[in-house]
Amino acid sequence: MPGSYPAAPPSLSGDLETISRFLANPSAIQRRLRTFRDLRFVSDRLLTQRFRTSGGAVLYEMSEPFVTDRAVTAVGAGSEYPSANLPTGTAAIASVSKWGQKVPITDEEITRNVYGGAAVDRNLRKVVNSIIKQVDAVTMSAIASAVTNTFDVTANSGVAWTAASPTILRDILEAKAVVVNQNLGYMPDTLALNDTAYAIVMSDEKITNALRREAVDTPVYTGEIERIAGLTIVVSPAITTPMVLDSTQLGGMADEQADAPGYAVSDLSVQVKSIRVDSADKWDLQGRRLTVPVVQEPGAAVELTNTGV
Repeated sequence: MPGSYPAAPPSLSGDLETISRFLANPSAIQRRLRTFRDLRFVSDRLLTQRFRTSGGAVLYEMSEPFVTDRAVTAVGAGSEYPSANLPTGTAAIASVSKWGQKVPITDEEITRNVYGGAAVDRNLRKVVNSIIKQVDAVTMSAIASAVTNTFDVTANSGVAWTAASPTILRDILEAKAVVVNQNLGYMPDTLALNDTAYAIVMSDEKITNALRREAVDTPVYTGEIERIAGLTIVVSPAITTPMVLDSTQLGGMADEQADAPGYAVSDLSVQVKSIRVDSADKWDLQGRRLTVPVVQEPGAAVELTNTGV
């Protein structure tokens, strides 16, 4: 009767059976993972190359020279071209780690939710989000340890981004020049920012005044800036220091695709498996990523320091 206490649990005939069929189907979970477009690794956007692993590790060369070991000379008519060697970089090896965890979802949590699929989605997102957070933290730590190029904003006649009259656009262009002026073939294409730095950049008057005025895709309407000074902006809380980099040269991720039964794999590079625990009337949603970040060309990036963010 209306107003009775305690309220009766929702009655959803057949819902548990439907969710059970979904959780027992790796292909269905894979399709669901592909809908999580807003869950993105910053690792794969900064380190865009892909490496093959062997025996749980990857062998690569650091700072491979982009020029031969001798200068190019004039060649006379009928003469042979002088030979040159291709120097190799410093060999390095990185071991793949398996980052993962599992979370439970009970039959009661599913059946007492009006939309049982929403409970599954929420738990899947938590698993994937946790793996993304961990892998991104490891990746940014590896990048910070390898990259030695820095551009000090205040030491180069600039103004901190949090101070009055900041020199944000000029600082970004000068940092870009630091990478290019090494003359090693690096072409910066990415500006990496955390959420605070992104908000400051997006609201800077010198930048907003330079944008197209008669348009509806400006930051005032969209709340986003996708490119600035020829650089694609990548935003993530895992990024601690603003950075300008060449994402095609900096490095890549070495993922090991283990063919374990029952796992669903999507373009997120996360493997998810649902395990039925009949003794406890629940499912365990288990997620993992077998990977290691590889920073191959540290000179392809520069950190902006003393920005105030």
